[in-house]
Formats: sequence, C-alpha cells, structure tokens
Amino acid sequence: MFMVRLKFSSISHNFSTAAAKHRRVPSKYKSLAIGQAQQAITDYLHTTRSLSYTHAEHIATNASVSIRNLILKLDFSVPTFSKSLRKHLSYHPINEFEFFFESIGIDYSEVNEFLPEKKFFFYEDRSVLDAACALSKFGFPWNKLGKLYKEERFVFVQSPGEIESRLFKFKDMGFTSVAVIGVCLAMPRTLCGGGELGSEIRCLFVKLKRLFDEFDSLHLFEENVESWHDISRKVRVFYDLGCCENEEMWELMCRNKSVFVEYSEEALMRKVEYFCRFGVRKEDVALLILRNPGIMDFDLEKPVISVTGMLKHFGLSQDEVDGVAQRYPYVLGRNKLKNLPYVLRALDLHERIFDRLKNGNHHLLASYSLMDPEEDLDREYQEGLEELQNSRTKTHHVQKLDFLHEIGFGENGITMKVLQHVHGTAIELQDRFQVLLNNGIVLSKICMLIRSAPKILNQKPHSIQDKLRFLCGEMGDSLEYLDVFPAYLCFDLENRINPRFRFHKWLVEKGLSEKSYSIASIVATSEKAFIARLYGIHPAIPKHWFERFSNRKTRYTVS
Repeated sequence: MFMVRLKFSSISHNFSTAAAKHRRVPSKYKSLAIGQAQQAITDYLHTTRSLSYTHAEHIATNASVSIRNLILKLDFSVPTFSKSLRKHLSYHPINEFEFFFESIGIDYSEVNEFLPEKKFFFYEDRSVLDAACALSKFGFPWNKLGKLYKEERFVFVQSPGEIESRLFKFKDMGFTSVAVIGVCLAMPRTLCGGGELGSEIRCLFVKLKRLFDEFDSLHLFEENVESWHDISRKVRVFYDLGCCENEEMWELMCRNKSVFVEYSEEALMRKVEYFCRFGVRKEDVALLILRNPGIMDFDLEKPVISVTGMLKHFGLSQDEVDGVAQRYPYVLGRNKLKNLPYVLRALDLHERIFDRLKNGNHHLLASYSLMDPEEDLDREYQEGLEELQNSRTKTHHVQKLDFLHEIGFGENGITMKVLQHVHGTAIELQDRFQVLLNNGIVLSKICMLIRSAPKILNQKPHSIQDKLRFLCGEMGDSLEYLDVFPAYLCFDLENRINPRFRFHKWLVEKGLSEKSYSIASIVATSEKAFIARLYGIHPAIPKHWFERFSNRKTRYTVS
C-alpha cells in the first residue's frame, strides 16, 4: 500500500504544471484518476495484447509519466473518466514500448533513445518483452530491469529459455535466487554469452561463492535483493579492475571484509578513481587498496601540499628535487593532495611513487603536512590570485585556474601567465586537454606543450584531432614533432597548414624547390615572408599559389 501511495505521489506532483489548455484534475481526485488510468492500461495490455495480468499491471503501475501524459489528454469527470479512458484507448492505441521502457526503470527523459524504430506494439517485436517476463518470473524486480537493458541489451535478445537456463545454472552452483538476482543486477554481463565469456562467468561465480561464504560467516546478507546487490556492486569495483583471474585479489577480498562492510560503493569508487589517475595498471590499483584497506580512511581531497616538500617526503634526494625544479618549474609551488596523481605524472614520477605506495609506504599519503604556513608560497602567484578574486569574472577564472592545477600546474607565476592566454570554460579546456591525452601524448609532455604554447587549449576538440591526424598521416611525421613545434596546433588546418604543405610538396615533386623546409618553416612563416620565399624560387610561383592552392585566409587561430 505504501508503494502504491508513492507511485501516486510521483505522478500527482506533475499535475500542477499541466498546460492551461488541459482541464486540471482536482487535487482530491488525483489518486482516483491515476488509479483508473493504471487500471485501464492494465486491462488494455491484458485483454488486447494477451499479457499476463501481473506483467500488464507491472507496466501500468511503473510508468508514471506516461500515465500522467495519458490523463492530460482527457477531460476529467468523476462519473465518466473510467469510461472515457477505455474509449480513448480504443481509438488511440498507446506506444506500448514507451510505457514498457519507463516501467522497467529507464528515466522517461531517456526513453526515446531506446524506442524501436517504427514499432509501437508488442506484437511487432516481442523479444524485449518476453525476456523481461522471463526475468520477472525468476524474481527480478520489474522496475530494476532497466539497469540490465541499459548496460547489456544482449540479455533482451535471448529467448526466455536461454535466460532461464543460465539463471538456474547459477542456482545449481549453490546460490539462492535472491543472490543470483543481486549479482546479475550488479554485473549484467553475467547474463551474456557462451564460449570464452561463458567460462569466465562460470569462474567468476565459483569465486563469488567462496567469497560470499566468507561474508556469510559474519551474517552480512539479508535475504533480499538489495542486500546482495549492494555487496555485489562493491565486488564489481574490483572485478572491473581486472581481478577475475588474480588469486591474490580474491584472497585479499576474503580477508579484508571491512572494505565491503564499512564503506559505500561511492567511497570505493572515489579511491579507485584517485589512484587510477596515476596512470598505472588497474590491477595494481586494486592490490594497493586491498593490501592496505586503511587507505580508505585517508583524506586525499582537502590537504594542501608543497610539491617539493612532498617529493622529499616520498624520499627524493635534494639533488633530484633540484633537477625536477629545473626541468618542470611550472609544476612547482603549492597544490592540493587531490591533484597529486597528475602532479606526479606531469613530473614523470608517477610510476616510481606509486610503487613506493604499493610496497608498504601508503602511510606517506597520510603523514605529510606543510612544515610552516609560508612554505612554498609564490608571491607572483598570490598577487595574480588576488587580482582574480577582485575581478568581475572571478568564478570563471578561478575555475580555469583550478583546471590547470588539476592537470599538474602548481601555484606559481608561470601558471598565472598560462592562465592569461587560455580561453573558454574549465569544461571546454578539459575536453581539449582530453583529446591530447586520448591520442597517446603523455601528460608530462602535454603540460610542456601548454607551457610553451598555451593557446593550444583554445582550439576546438575536433580541430585538435584533425591537426594531429594530418600531422601523422598526410605529413608523415610523429607526435614527437610537437616537442619541436608545439605551436603547430594553433594554426588553421584548412587555410594554412594544409594548403601550404600541399604546395610545398608540389614544388618538391616538380623539382622547383631544391630545399626541403621543416613543418615549422612551412607553417609558421608569415604570409609576407612566405610569398617572398616563393618569389625567390620563381617570379611566377606566387601567382600559381594564389590560383591553385591558397584559400586566401591565412590566419593564426587564436581566441
């Protein structure tokens, strides 16, 4: 009864925002209208589509927005509303898939993404419905099936027989029905595939059985789906890190039950994401946390660090710190501990420090503190920060500054100079940075490029991608060339890089130019100097350039 009231409540609050052209249902009759609409849809699906009454009711009672939209199409009158609904459905059939997808737990705003093209009725394609009915028959909560569908649609193209066979095989391995449901909802992939995948899933269930038996000795599970789903989601955090075949990981999970009892999935994910930012193997991240569960209590977000102080704390000698300071001055100064992974990657020290943490020195993260309030404060940075705090666009600039700190730039004057040249929101800067990272450029090199040519971050993501592709494809060079000429990424591809490169190539092929110019010389030379160079080859060459190759728009794309 409580759940029914919740469903009524979730629908009722939307009536107050109905368009004026619709007659509003009086507040005291909202529950009545909803109940009658749900009953009408239940009867419609049961009688005209031959769904079992139970499944028809599941769809009707879990599609709150679709029910609301149906009610708003009709004028409300207590004596006639039920009859009006049935008459309306006789002449205006519903999109059954729309009701279905909302009912299995997919947010109504996302439903359109999943609707089959040019299909409105279940008889046109029963595969999804039949799969849902098979899962429901086993005991899966109807309104949780959307989790499975969104992550593994393949589950819903299998026949009911295939689904039931797989589920009962899991039960035969010693699991209860609610345990099987909890595991499958947490790891939808378990309901897919045969062959190698089937062997992997069987192996997973064998290990889960051993793990859950250990957990059960502490009476961690209640006999309901939510309890099993909660623990299984936490296990999945480590499974996704590659623990399937790692025996040590399973042993550590059995031994360190507190990780799964005392901490939420969100807390586990925060720690995993933090250490994954070190750029090391995911399996090593899992081992670090499972070997040292105390790390879950470390505050890795708020503490402020001195970069040089932290390096000494990690065991670097003074000579090593001096070498780092000389090569990477833009990383120095203060930063936050939450940015440490990228700070260390910007210094090319991430693997070395992570190994120290993994091999028994994880306590170093918790034992560090600034030596004094003035340690590593950079005056130029502080002055620049004060100016930002007093500017009208304070929030915008501070967010961009935070982005620079997040990717490894420290609190120093160089960072402030870089900030002056980069434009766009912090989110836009992140997207542009991510393109460089996704193309395999190591983070330390990206920071060097940004320090040398900050306006790289002013280019649109697709523009950066196209220029990288042109450099490695058409020009036949490698990404290493960016070390020599980082400003390459700042020039317009269509109006500068491409036409000049093609023209240079044509000159060489025709034997008109004995000298092979570098990419930097081809692209960065001013228009005036470029034309003078062509004239020096032959007075007629500039005319050929303008007529055949030039787009007459040679600009340096900065913003």
